[in-house]
Amino acid sequence: MTASIIDGKLHAAALKAKIAAATVLLKAEHGLIPGLATVLVGQDPASEVYVRNKNKTAEGLGFKSVHHHLPASASEAEVLALVAALNADATVHGILVQLPLPPQIREQAVLDALNPAKDVDALTPANAGLLLAGRAKLVSCTPMGVMILLRETLGAIAGMEALVIGRSLLFGKPAAQLLLAANATVTMAHSKTAHLPEVARRADILVAAIGKAEFVRGDWVKPGATVIDVGINRVPGAAGKTKLVGDVAYDEAALRAAHITPVPGGVGAMTIVCLMRNTLIAACGQRGLPLPAL
Repeated sequence: MTASIIDGKLHAAALKAKIAAATVLLKAEHGLIPGLATVLVGQDPASEVYVRNKNKTAEGLGFKSVHHHLPASASEAEVLALVAALNADATVHGILVQLPLPPQIREQAVLDALNPAKDVDALTPANAGLLLAGRAKLVSCTPMGVMILLRETLGAIAGMEALVIGRSLLFGKPAAQLLLAANATVTMAHSKTAHLPEVARRADILVAAIGKAEFVRGDWVKPGATVIDVGINRVPGAAGKTKLVGDVAYDEAALRAAHITPVPGGVGAMTIVCLMRNTLIAACGQRGLPLPAL
């Protein structure tokens, strides 16, 4: 058996088309243009690429896109003042503060200052609590992208055993809540989990987000399972170059799984598009309009 590849780029393009169409209607019927503000502090090259791609995608969808780039020496007070100004700006519906921040700025203080209605990364305590209560409108982008891929690939997942390896606030914890809400039976594993390969072999849906290159081996995968690889790791490649690999040993796992996401081209392709989804939902929510079906 060789796994069917879950093409994240294909699913991302389909979602992007839905968002673009909803944006046209929103502007025509209500004069509303979704606005996304990004905040970058410092000169981290990877963060600069991420933010540039987010702004480019927003503009391509017809959103208003505003970027604020502060020097690495910026104080916490300066960042908090900028967040307060964006909170008060009615033309900005979504605010994304690119992490990580320089060491003199407490990430939690900045996240706590965000208006939860504009928190399109869904990292504020308010949005995390709403997700736990099953009432969230804004959901962390990568977990939402994973759920869309699972829905489009498997349909209903009620009753399936799902394993999430990784317990981060950014992915693991919200992913587990979304899987629970879809009536899967969920196990969360992490670096302290005993007998992890045996735990993994029970999973109908195996989601790896532990940040270790090719950590999950092929013989961990239950035959016929669906494998979702959230990891992005740079490792040495041919001719002295680096290559991207996930948290799953892809070639091994693909021999046992029924469906698998590649790296790159899998989950990562969904993340930015789900950020745009959140921005559109936030714009509708702040205007008191019905949320689009996306």
